[in-house]
Amino acid sequence: MKKVIFFDIDGTLIDCTRGITQITKEVEKSIRKLQAEGNYIFIATGRPYAFISEELLKFGFDGFVFTNGAQVVVREELIYKQEIKKDVVETIINNFEKFNIEYILEGEKYSYMKSECEDLYAYYDSFHISRKYIKNEYNISDIDIDIYKMEMLCKSKEAEEYCLSLQGNEFDCNHNISSNIFEVYSSRETKASGIMRVLNHLNIPVENSYAFGDGINDIEMLESVGCGIAMGNASEKVKSHAKKVTCDVLDDGIAVGIEKFIN
Repeated sequence: MKKVIFFDIDGTLIDCTRGITQITKEVEKSIRKLQAEGNYIFIATGRPYAFISEELLKFGFDGFVFTNGAQVVVREELIYKQEIKKDVVETIINNFEKFNIEYILEGEKYSYMKSECEDLYAYYDSFHISRKYIKNEYNISDIDIDIYKMEMLCKSKEAEEYCLSLQGNEFDCNHNISSNIFEVYSSRETKASGIMRVLNHLNIPVENSYAFGDGINDIEMLESVGCGIAMGNASEKVKSHAKKVTCDVLDDGIAVGIEKFIN
């Protein structure tokens, strides 16, 4: 029976902070072999569509789990979406502006960030994220857009406290302390929930599913698939939730993992 393999992006397929901005030849060769054998390959990421490079969009993946599971695409068909309620988004935005928080709203294809968010733009530039699908002129109260996730840059303790206050029954909130970037998204969705929707759609049993990841937001998917494979550069906490551990992304960890644990 066919297998389905899910790949995280940052720290797994690539690692921009350490100089790997594209899929290496060895990793591509291993993934192409999986495809040639008739298996499915997917991206499972916290990123929205707007943050996916042209290389990954054109690579030939069978689909994407975007924004930590809030959007699921199989063969270019959007099979699931769970947007944040528009009135909730508007309330949160008003508070972002009150606390001078730079923010981006992540939609189905486009993301929305005002041009004055210079520091946040610079942060995304450091990850080689194109501005092609980022719109800086918009009024959310006047246009019909669905928002699946928000990311924020806080410059004061008061702003940080507000962002952390969003954590609750409705939202999860992650904080990257080194960059002071916060993420807010639906607590109902995870990469794991998105993966289960893919497996149901393709009628593939869980035991025939695999996932590669390195981050805290990969833990649930590593636990949920048939074989979760942590990257060598993952933290010990993440590794403890995986069934297998492969090499560092710098050492073609995906290629090594495919050869050892899938083929």
